[in-house]
Amino acid sequence: MESRNNRQHVGNRYNGPRIPKEEKLEMIFGSRPILEAMLAGKTLEKIFLLRGTKNPTTDEIMAEAKKYDVPVASVPLEKLNKLTRKNHQGAVALISPITYLPLSEIVTSLFEQGKTPLLLILDRVTDVRNFGSIARNAECMGVDAIVIPSRGGAQVNADAMKTSAGALNLVPVCREPNLKDTIDYLKDYGVQIVACTEKTEHMITDFAVDFSGPTAIIMGSEEDGISPEYLKRADVRVRIPLMGQIGSLNVSVATGIILYEAMSQRLRESGYSSLGSLEPR
Repeated sequence: MESRNNRQHVGNRYNGPRIPKEEKLEMIFGSRPILEAMLAGKTLEKIFLLRGTKNPTTDEIMAEAKKYDVPVASVPLEKLNKLTRKNHQGAVALISPITYLPLSEIVTSLFEQGKTPLLLILDRVTDVRNFGSIARNAECMGVDAIVIPSRGGAQVNADAMKTSAGALNLVPVCREPNLKDTIDYLKDYGVQIVACTEKTEHMITDFAVDFSGPTAIIMGSEEDGISPEYLKRADVRVRIPLMGQIGSLNVSVATGIILYEAMSQRLRESGYSSLGSLEPR
């Protein structure tokens, strides 16, 4: 897990230049400018290459993208023309409005400071407004980092930034190439993996889940929830009880509920008597 960005660490949060000046993501056109931007340390959200293009420059782009977990899509000419009317020369890249950070550095730093990590893993959450809302919940509930897959997740764009109400400028986001390996890494580090899923009989209200220790909570996609390969790696599976006829909650709402449970347990553990006033006993 590599990073070429300078960071300042304050408490358990990483702060850096995150807010884009423009409403839309800035674009880079042409394979050579894209490669030079990557080599200069620009954080790219996604790269689009004309399908069938193969030359030494695109080979270098693919190698750099793989090194830093930047998604690359081979697309038809029509897709590139929809992205921009400018002369793209068969290559377009979106510059990310945030700087992705290495999960290993964050977890190591938290343990070194004697802190108890609370992490949020998002499995294929694709709606940008859901993602922004989840980030807002995470910041309010004390999450130390949000982990997303490098492919198959929501794009961090202007809508996500706006919906997060600034949270994406505050909560570190880690883009990982393989969530299975990430979960295994966290388990090896002693982090409890909690899956929030409808595919269990254990409700969060009546099943003893201890969120006071190092914990990573997995939330699944809007379409089909958490992938089976991640579910089987979870230490605990819990569901949120529902009394209505609709069988599921919006993923951002569900995330807020389970994070509130985690936060309330941690506050009680640390000696706060009231969640409203946050005044210690």
